[in-house]
Amino acid sequence: MTSLLTCKDFLTALNEYLDETEDAELRREVERHVNECPNCWVVFDTTKKTLKVFKGVDLHPLPEEVHRRLMERIHQRIGGASKPQA
Repeated sequence: MTSLLTCKDFLTALNEYLDETEDAELRREVERHVNECPNCWVVFDTTKKTLKVFKGVDLHPLPEEVHRRLMERIHQRIGGASKPQA
């Protein structure tokens, strides 16, 4: 008898599951856990849907001036850390 995956184990394995880099036995354990745990099912389903949306989005680079102002603002908010290299 195999031990059941805990929710913590599931969260640890989720990235590998979605990237399809884990072994078949662990995949089955993740799927079994998701089918039995409603909380983890929500995390799993939401993550899959989010990835599907982002994979279909075309990237549009920020104009250089917008990028520069954004980075300056971020650095101001995190406490005046050193300015980014241009």
